Amino acid sequence: MSGFLGTGSEESVEHQWNGSVQWAFLAGAAVGLLGGLIGLGGAEFRLPLLIGIFGFAALQAVILNKAMSLIVVVTALPARLVGGEPWSAVSPHWAVAVNLLAGSLLGAWIGASWATRMRSATLYRVLAVLLVLIAAALAASHLGRVESVGMSGAPQVIAGVAAGMLIGVVAALMGVAGGELLIPTIVLLFGLDIKVAGTLSLAVSLPTMLVAFSRYSRDASFVVLRQNSRFVLAMATGSVAGAVAGGFLLGVVPSVVLIPALCVLLIISAIKVWRH
Repeated sequence: MSGFLGTGSEESVEHQWNGSVQWAFLAGAAVGLLGGLIGLGGAEFRLPLLIGIFGFAALQAVILNKAMSLIVVVTALPARLVGGEPWSAVSPHWAVAVNLLAGSLLGAWIGASWATRMRSATLYRVLAVLLVLIAAALAASHLGRVESVGMSGAPQVIAGVAAGMLIGVVAALMGVAGGELLIPTIVLLFGLDIKVAGTLSLAVSLPTMLVAFSRYSRDASFVVLRQNSRFVLAMATGSVAGAVAGGFLLGVVPSVVLIPALCVLLIISAIKVWRH
C-alpha cells in the first residue's frame, strides 16, 4: 500500500488490492477503536484511509463511508438503548430530535447533491477543510467545557433547525454520522446531559444518513458499493468490533493525551487529502 496515491478509478478495489478485504477489516477495527475510545463511531478517521490507503476517488470514498457509517449507527442505536441510556430517559426529549431533524434532513439532501456535482479536485479540498473542522469540534467538546447557552422558545427552535441543516450538510459531504457535531450542539442549545445527547445524536443521525444515502443512490458513482460489497462488509464489521472494544476501554487513555493526538492525526490527514 502506497500512501495517498488514489487512482480515482471506477474499478473494484478488491481487484486492485490483493488481500484488501483482510486489510479493510483491520483498518475498520483500528478506526472503530479510535472512535470507541472517545465515544464516537470514528468515520472521520475512516474517510482519509479510504482515499489515501485504499485508493478511492473522493466521491466514491464518501459514498462508501456513508454506507459503513449507516451500518455502525444501525448497530449502535439499539445497543445503546438496551445497554446504555434507556428509552425512558431519552423519550421525554423527542422534541429536540424533531427540531434538529427539521434542518438536518434538508441539509443532508443539499450536501449530497453538492458532493455529486463538485469537481473531484474541489471535493478533495472541501473534505480537507471539513476534517480540520471536525478536529476543532473534537478538541472543543472533549477538552473544553460545553455548557448550555440558556436559549428557549422560538430562538432555540430556529437555532436548532439552522444547526441541524449545517450538520446535515457536513455529514453528507463527509459520509459520517455527525455525532462529533450533534452531541455538543444538543448540550449547547438544549442543555441536556451528554449521555442523553449521545443517544439522541444517533436517533437524529439515522434518518439524516438515510436521506443522504438516498440522494447518493441516484449518482452513477453509487455503483462503487456493488463493486466492493465484500470490502464494505469487512470494513464495517471491523468498525463495529473496534467500536465495541474501544467502548470497553473508554477512559483508559486520558483525554488530555488522546484528544490532541487524534486532532493532530485529523489535521495531517486533512493536509494529505488537500494535496491529493
